[in-house]
Amino acid sequence: MKYRIHSHRFGETILKNDAAFTEIWSEIHDIIQSISDDAIIKKFEEKYASKNKSLSKALNELFKSEFLKRGWASESPIFQDRDYSENVWRLDFAKDNISLEVGFNHSGTIAWNLLKPVIASELNHVEKAIQTRVGVIICATQRLQRAGNFDNAIGTFEKYIHHLKPLNTQLTVPIVIIGLEAPETFRIAEYLNENGEKRGRVEEFYTNQIVDDAIETYDEPLFDEDLD
Repeated sequence: MKYRIHSHRFGETILKNDAAFTEIWSEIHDIIQSISDDAIIKKFEEKYASKNKSLSKALNELFKSEFLKRGWASESPIFQDRDYSENVWRLDFAKDNISLEVGFNHSGTIAWNLLKPVIASELNHVEKAIQTRVGVIICATQRLQRAGNFDNAIGTFEKYIHHLKPLNTQLTVPIVIIGLEAPETFRIAEYLNENGEKRGRVEEFYTNQIVDDAIETYDEPLFDEDLD
């Protein structure tokens, strides 16, 4: 997949130039680039086309598989205290002082996803299970949102960047936001199945020329909910 990068507090500079991070930063690039259009189509059609309308779950599964192959910890707890072991206190992935979130969920979770690496990095009254130095967030650009038939309320790359300014004082940790671009050879077209349920089908030979004519809004209700 192709992608864009936005850096907060020199996150990308640190990952590219600090010897402690250069190898793992290259690994993150390799993981994203390893996920091809063909792999996405295959995963979607084999497992999700009959029950989902977007690429969300197919992409989540592909990323999880690739990160686990390279030794990343999945659903890593931030704290050792069992009273704080619920999913809300867990990181999607962690390795070598890097916290990483793969976020295709509701835009109401953007602020929380941005704060997770801060919580995992700073001193806290609850004993830590992990110590973070840099946070990485992988999310969809507006182009992927439309081409992948994601819900309009998901937290996009553009919305994550929009949140950085008001949260600047709170976000004390270097963070890199990676926005995944739309596939170059296909898109997901929405249709209604025989039960009137929204589903998606692959339309191939779709060149990545989606016009950015949507007006971005940031006033969705701040609720976490499962999106397809």
